[in-house]
Amino acid sequence: MKRFIILLITTVASLNSWGQDISGAWNGILKIQGVQLRLVFHIQKTATGYSATMDSPDQGAKDIPMTSASFENNVLKLSVASAGIGYEGVLNADGNITGTFKQMQLSLPLDLTKGTVEAEKPRRPQEPSKPYPYREEEVSFKNEDDGVTLAGTLTLPAGEGTFPAVILISGSGAQNRDEEIMGHKPFLVLSDYLTRHGIAVLRFDDRGTAASTGNFRTATSYDFSKDAAAGVKYLQGRKEIDRKRTGLIGHSEGGIIASMLAARSDGIAFIVLLAGPGIPGDSLLLLQQDAIGRASGTNEKEIQTACEINRKLYDMIIRTADTVQLYREAEAYLKQAIAQHSHLKPGNMSENEDLFIRTVMQQISSPWLRYFLRYNPAEALEKVKCPVLALNGEKDLQVPPGVNLEAIRKAVKKGKLTARELPGLNHIFQECTTGLLTEYSTIEQTFSPAALDIILNWIKNQASK
Repeated sequence: MKRFIILLITTVASLNSWGQDISGAWNGILKIQGVQLRLVFHIQKTATGYSATMDSPDQGAKDIPMTSASFENNVLKLSVASAGIGYEGVLNADGNITGTFKQMQLSLPLDLTKGTVEAEKPRRPQEPSKPYPYREEEVSFKNEDDGVTLAGTLTLPAGEGTFPAVILISGSGAQNRDEEIMGHKPFLVLSDYLTRHGIAVLRFDDRGTAASTGNFRTATSYDFSKDAAAGVKYLQGRKEIDRKRTGLIGHSEGGIIASMLAARSDGIAFIVLLAGPGIPGDSLLLLQQDAIGRASGTNEKEIQTACEINRKLYDMIIRTADTVQLYREAEAYLKQAIAQHSHLKPGNMSENEDLFIRTVMQQISSPWLRYFLRYNPAEALEKVKCPVLALNGEKDLQVPPGVNLEAIRKAVKKGKLTARELPGLNHIFQECTTGLLTEYSTIEQTFSPAALDIILNWIKNQASK
């Protein structure tokens, strides 16, 4: 799951300010669980006060609008209500700012200095360099049902013949064909590795992303499965591809989509689930929140409070079909919860409460979220007839391995499943220390070589049968 960090940021607001002009770029470093995360705030003077944006270079995020910005009596206040983010700092005589960054229950010191710091290009030693020892072709194919054209890259092993093939299906959030995240390109590394070893690979941009057409924001997991099905049809129509040895590799939500597609098609030879969920969406998101909270050092009471609030919201979404009724019930419940638990105020800044609630209302009305919360992957997995490889990282906090692998084992018919929990790996299959999302960008490795070997050898074994 990659719908995380900072989402659904909507408007830029400002408050009246007095005193010294603070316009310009300000940078600082957050230290979280031994990981350093750089932040840069860009502050601009407006006719009525200030506006601001934020960059998080280590997370690949840029120009995130702040929903409020003020500078009054040497005190700088910034917030992103939709993400529960707040910053408050004091401009000192030395020209630096001493302050505190807050995101929901998390509170960390963050001191700022004037100016930007040029980010060094991160080392990604596994990324391949051209020329490749195989053929690469830019392709497109169409989901005729939805009128969506998907753009992608097909890599074909060197030489003549028909080859076994896989389609890569990305996780949640708008992803390009390389599934690019925090300076890493895991699908580029995976496709390069497989193609060098004799397997053709098709990877493509999600609908509405990069070179693909369509509307990503209105789509559900089922819609994405139709896009992947169009990819299968295209791939199996190529003369270089052995249609009887064509499989799917899905990462995270892509694993849900792979099993969904395999359950309704006899033309899929095998599927690989990389951190694929095995439990219903509402249970998965609660489990994810609990795991990330504990790994981040959040205290037990705050974790339980947040999970209980989300559990009730999810229940409302699942049982309420009428959007107007859902809005009314959810808004009343959120106001009550915030009144009872003051630490839930976004960034502890009360002026953003209404905006925060409105943003949550937008999130819970998302077609993707409403579908995902209701969906149980086990129902499709029970119908899958082809062989399945399910891999999870031991330190995956987004799709925790224990309960998800167990659910997959129960759902897939005996003898067709190979399931493994890989020690020391996170959600994107890096060798890691904590498993926290903030760690992803600081790790040079993009994809564990051991995991790559397991995937390759299993696929070769299936293709040889």
